Amino acid sequence: MKIVEQIKQPIAFEMDLFEQKFLLSMSSKVALLNRITTYIVNRKGKQMRPMFVFLVAKMVSNGEAIERTYRGASVIELIHTATLVHDDVVDDSNRRRGFFSVNALWKNKIAVLIGDYLLSKGLLLSIDNNDFDLLKIISVAVREMSEGELLQIEKARKLDITEEVYYEIIRQKTATLIAACCSLGAASVKPESEHVEKMRKFGELIGMAFQIKDDLFDYSEDQIGKPTGIDIKEQKMTLPLIYVLNNADKKDKKWLINSIKNHNKDKKRVKEVIAFVKENGGLEYAITKMKQFQTEALNLLNTYPDSDYKSSLELMVNYVIDRKK
Repeated sequence: MKIVEQIKQPIAFEMDLFEQKFLLSMSSKVALLNRITTYIVNRKGKQMRPMFVFLVAKMVSNGEAIERTYRGASVIELIHTATLVHDDVVDDSNRRRGFFSVNALWKNKIAVLIGDYLLSKGLLLSIDNNDFDLLKIISVAVREMSEGELLQIEKARKLDITEEVYYEIIRQKTATLIAACCSLGAASVKPESEHVEKMRKFGELIGMAFQIKDDLFDYSEDQIGKPTGIDIKEQKMTLPLIYVLNNADKKDKKWLINSIKNHNKDKKRVKEVIAFVKENGGLEYAITKMKQFQTEALNLLNTYPDSDYKSSLELMVNYVIDRKK
């Protein structure tokens, strides 16, 4: 059985029901809107976010998932989908998960409006049901994701990222959404309990490990057996690179910065940078940090009694580290 199916097993019923509720939560009287939202739903990914919501909710409440849990999962997926649609417009990207993106099929103007529509649907789903605590969790996540993106853009211009700033960027950009899923799952069944903050921290730790794993893919062999170097081409400062930059002598540091700033489209130069990062312990350092976040996340889980939901969350933490793409 595939690892994702294994993780999903204890919440298979909830996930099936969620899919129906999620499509309903997007519905509109405008035919074009329904056509596009159906297209989006039919090309969904692994649905890790709603899985986090249901697994956490059921773990902290001895197997209970209530209507509020479904609403929480729908809100997070609506708002996350909105940000993806907008991201594709910003990045001028024509593909999403191997399919055409909304902006590729219906152009930018419609894609931006669809993103706005999904965002408003998410907000109204919470407001109409007085889920103001859940709405606050999501709104904080959206604010932080925007700040993280802008901080990364600002720092990429100067290439002056310290390790602390890097952690702040990935905490906001990536970890904050997984943290929101986990705290939202807890808040949906145990509002204002200590579980809400504890699970927020748990999600944040997984998110940090997840992003470092993504950084490492840039240096690992892809399907054609070559490191991709995409982050270097896009001048993204990732942990292996930051570590090596901060520990290189003056001459090497100057060469690295010059390579990333002025030669990031030169395949040969990018290859040399990748080799330099590998030879100078960048990957080992990033792996060590990733595993620290993983261990902290598992330690938090271990404060809960054993259950199928806890086992699935443990699998999820390990899957984040062991995944191949």
